[in-house]
Amino acid sequence: MPTILIVDDDQGIRYSLKRMFEEKGLDTVTARNGKETLELLEQGLTPDLALVDIVMPGMSGLDLLEAIKRKDPRAVVIMATAHGTTDRAIRAMKLGAFDYIQKPFDIPQMWETVQKALDAAKSIRTPVAYPPYKDESLAGQSIVGNTPKMQEVYKTIGQIAGKDVNVLLMGESGTGKELVARAIYHHSQRNNYPFISINCAAIPENLLESELFGHERGAFTGADHRRIGKFEQANRGTIFLDEIGDMPVHVQAKILRVIQEGEIQRLGGSDTIKVDVRLIAATNKDIEAGVREGWFREDLYYRLNVLPVQLPPLRERKDDIPKLAGYFITRFKKELNKEIAGIRPDAMELLMNYHWPGNVRELENTIKRAIVICKGNELLAEHLPGRIRCAETIGIRAAEELMDGLETLLDRLFEKIKEAVKDNPGMDIMSALEKGMIERAVQATSGNKLQAASILGINRNTLRNKMERYGIKEND
Repeated sequence: MPTILIVDDDQGIRYSLKRMFEEKGLDTVTARNGKETLELLEQGLTPDLALVDIVMPGMSGLDLLEAIKRKDPRAVVIMATAHGTTDRAIRAMKLGAFDYIQKPFDIPQMWETVQKALDAAKSIRTPVAYPPYKDESLAGQSIVGNTPKMQEVYKTIGQIAGKDVNVLLMGESGTGKELVARAIYHHSQRNNYPFISINCAAIPENLLESELFGHERGAFTGADHRRIGKFEQANRGTIFLDEIGDMPVHVQAKILRVIQEGEIQRLGGSDTIKVDVRLIAATNKDIEAGVREGWFREDLYYRLNVLPVQLPPLRERKDDIPKLAGYFITRFKKELNKEIAGIRPDAMELLMNYHWPGNVRELENTIKRAIVICKGNELLAEHLPGRIRCAETIGIRAAEELMDGLETLLDRLFEKIKEAVKDNPGMDIMSALEKGMIERAVQATSGNKLQAASILGINRNTLRNKMERYGIKEND
């Protein structure tokens, strides 16, 4: 459970925040001032996040921030500031604060900022290992797999992690691109500074630019205060732009400027702000096709594609499935407090036969679900989702082809029904469909009303009435 440290000289604020965060499932520790905070840190407290008031008697929040950062450069700190003191907040950002929030608190906005900070703290503090492992413990996370394609991935990570160059990760959704990005970060020279992750596809186009570069007060409707963007937050560290293929072309131009000049401008601002970040980008799209078709800038592509990493889909490295399944069992049985010894051979065979469109993420969720519903100490075939169990009998690809065929058939049927409705203005689509089914049932049974009614699931009298209604004759 994450721990948040609240530092404020106002007892009422400390109490209110503590109560709110504990209701959200966080452990909380409070301190009245900078002195108490430093004493707690000296005693071994290592919070996932600190929320620090800027204006306090004695040691100011800014001085405390500097002291916290000297002790732990990776500490994630949010500063709290009253209205009219945003200049101090900007100074705090330059000292390494993750973000700032204004008093009086807008609770939903504050909680959103806290969640983002906790996600960043987890990325920064949870190490990611890859073969050859120095430590097989699960203190962090691991990239798992020994197939030749994964060995190539490990080799590339080792070659690029220590070099301060931009990286482009390519692969289908669920192949582990963010995990690889974090592994590169944790083994880089910037691992004592922030790691900021942002999904370009998850943020509306009109907000993405502000999210990345920040904005000045009044830059657009609703911009009631200055906002610091992700590039400023990630200064001296690493920023991970996931799904960069979904980024609008005009924003791509600004990313190119960051790479070339090392500077940004906030929306609505005229000041040039220097930033020093390493850029790791990821996409599940064909960027080369995007360059040809004009939805991705060629100059940005070549700037990012200095050292590309191609992650293979799980269906192309199925020999890794047993090891991956074992890894997830070990991880989740601790998290869920379940005694799971392993997985039955017939269940493993189902996992091996499935083609995994969702890749490693789908396998991870499958194992977690199986552990949750398992009542014994072994995962069985019955604990796996139906889509995986049916893959053994008909093959999932065959099932998909069957569904595609049915959809094509339904499309053709719908077009014919539309034509029938057009020729009969007084008839609706459902009536046209019913009329067509009755006609075919009567034809298939050579006019035998009892058999036709049985096929349609209605009685003979109902069939007769409907035939009269639609003007259907037995010899039609």
